[in-house]
Amino acid sequence: MPPTSVELCFMILKIHKKITDKLNAPVLLAGWPGMGNVGLGAVNYLRRQLQAEPFAELDMSELFAPEAVLVKDGIAGSFSDLPTHKFYWSKDPELIISESAAQVGGPGGVNVMSKMLDLAEEFNVSAIYTGAAFAVPTGHREPVRLMAAANNASIRDSLAKHGAESLPEGHISGMNGLLLGFAGHRQLDAACLLATMPQYAVNMPNPKSSREVVRAFQRVLGLSVAMEEIDQAVETTERTMEEIESQIRTAFSQMAPEDETEEELGEVEEEQVPQYVMQKIDRLFSDVEKTRSQDKATELKRELDKWNLYRFYEDRFLNLFRKGQDEDEQQR
Repeated sequence: MPPTSVELCFMILKIHKKITDKLNAPVLLAGWPGMGNVGLGAVNYLRRQLQAEPFAELDMSELFAPEAVLVKDGIAGSFSDLPTHKFYWSKDPELIISESAAQVGGPGGVNVMSKMLDLAEEFNVSAIYTGAAFAVPTGHREPVRLMAAANNASIRDSLAKHGAESLPEGHISGMNGLLLGFAGHRQLDAACLLATMPQYAVNMPNPKSSREVVRAFQRVLGLSVAMEEIDQAVETTERTMEEIESQIRTAFSQMAPEDETEEELGEVEEEQVPQYVMQKIDRLFSDVEKTRSQDKATELKRELDKWNLYRFYEDRFLNLFRKGQDEDEQQR
């Protein structure tokens, strides 16, 4: 029987190391997976560069059904692949860093944030920051813009001094945004730093946008970390994106005028073709993930082949079917 919402209140926060006497009004950084893994990527990078130490873990096992069991020498042991939610601490600068491997919706997500904010109050946290992506109709060569949303005017205005323009309207989906509202109910200052990224690449890791959030955290927190690793990741990703767009342009230029693709694109300018194609591919991936339709999968494969892009998306394409097989096996 699945746990009830009442039972979820007993989610356990396991403290592995006592640090209450080592920090004084620290800042809490929190990250969850999301578009381009922008927020979590930034938080994870800072945590590793600062060599923050683990001290606690939130047991979320009651929120997820195991998909496999680990076997050694023919003996089945513990479950594998259950999402983790870990807490780390840094003395200089004084930080608590929260990293979660999964978004949690519904009552479970509310309880996750409640446990986090209990911890924040216990440590007298001075402010909470999250990170997220802001998808816009732009190309990968465009500079990243940094925006911010906060749960009060004071922290919003302080971020403006660090180069973050205020998000005029809209919403921030997922726990990277929801935490601001829940923190506000407890009179805790909280803000989310958002970095722009191309709409057509929301399902691909985007270190370029994560880097902008890292830079913002450095300004806000007055710290400095080595950037070579993330700079290299940006260069690699940019080369891949450029190669993908170049492949699309080449395929498009070789098509005969009567080709059906010309009719599909309609009034789209030639320089906009790569974005148009990548947006269509992303929609097809989403359709296959939602419906598991063989017809949609065939259409997706045909679209990838038409633009000679299958090699760039092969792992993601095959993962669609691995995931489906895992779900089928669970239901047997």
